Amino acid sequence: MIVNKSDIINLVSEKNSLSLADTEYSIKKLIDYMGSNLYSGNRIEIRGFGTFCLHTHKSRIARNPKTGEKIALERRNTVHFKPSKELKSRVNNI
Repeated sequence: MIVNKSDIINLVSEKNSLSLADTEYSIKKLIDYMGSNLYSGNRIEIRGFGTFCLHTHKSRIARNPKTGEKIALERRNTVHFKPSKELKSRVNNI
């Protein structure tokens, strides 16, 4: 089962007796805030859930596995998520 942003908004709204508009606004602001902080290079730690941070990959020469052609990959950042011990335990039913 896939859970998307609108599913989360509906669930939080129903479980907490909040208006759908207020819940949607809050969750969108939270996601925007997290994105802007990651863009700025900051680390985000949510206790009991996990940590989000950026991993920087240096530029390098790679190969296309089908053709063997060399390809230049530029420096890039990726978002890395490390789950907390508590989340790992809940997922594994420990």
